[in-house]
Amino acid sequence: MTKAGTIIGLADWLDTPAGQYLCQWEQQQIEQLVADVFGFHALQLGLPRLNGLQANRMPHRWYAVDPDREDIGPAYAPRAGQAVAGGQAAPNAGDHAAPRVASFDLQCEFDALPFDSRSLDLVLLPHALELARDPHLALGEVERVLVPEGKVIIVGFNPASLWGLRQRGGKLLGRLGVDGRDGPFLPTAGEFIAYSRLRDWLRLLSFEVEAGQFGCYRPALRTEKWLSRWGWMENLGRRWWPVFGAVYLLVAVKRVRGMRLVGLAREAQNSQPKSAPAVAVHQRRDGPRGAGSADTSC
Repeated sequence: MTKAGTIIGLADWLDTPAGQYLCQWEQQQIEQLVADVFGFHALQLGLPRLNGLQANRMPHRWYAVDPDREDIGPAYAPRAGQAVAGGQAAPNAGDHAAPRVASFDLQCEFDALPFDSRSLDLVLLPHALELARDPHLALGEVERVLVPEGKVIIVGFNPASLWGLRQRGGKLLGRLGVDGRDGPFLPTAGEFIAYSRLRDWLRLLSFEVEAGQFGCYRPALRTEKWLSRWGWMENLGRRWWPVFGAVYLLVAVKRVRGMRLVGLAREAQNSQPKSAPAVAVHQRRDGPRGAGSADTSC
């Protein structure tokens, strides 16, 4: 039971039955998406207990947190020899194929990433924009560090859902001084971003939305027993009200206009047979005798 007006952190909320239910759904969906994303460098921002990159096969994978905005308690610890203060160069991380939950490699601000421009192939943001100081600036920083055609995967709470409605009702009661079980249902740290608003931000940053989906259609219930009883709503929600899931997941690709082909792509283009160049034909048109002649070209 949560009192109205109490600030609920994301890490603490994930220990609740509703948080575990949502985290399990996100883990399954993210694993399917990142499994076929290829490259060399991948980064997850925020939510270290969600091992979103474990199914990815890139040789270098980092997990970063912002200790000033995210709940970093005893359950969260840096990996040995990998923790880096914000502003320093990122380490040469090794293979992180083994699941490492509630641990991280970097400590940095999400709007000032310690990576070079165009150096990452994949960036995963599970609820990171909701906790960022300036979510639009943090998204711009993600665009900076991504290589052309690099991918970003964003996970966030959906304000237009049963859970979002319950959250707004709890905040309203909190302002009225009402305590008890009608307090906030979702984490109160940070600010939720609407799905349509996020798509507009991505378009402004030259991202192309590749896929989007919603999930977690069970009502805003606090106990595992009642969440299990309402499991039948998953299939019903996906069919009849898909955009009202409690959480959304969005995949976008960084597009660069005027990008030149290099490497194998350029060689493949040069190996294609080329058509013969156009040749100017000079035709001599004879005029009347004594009038001379005129040359025309086509």
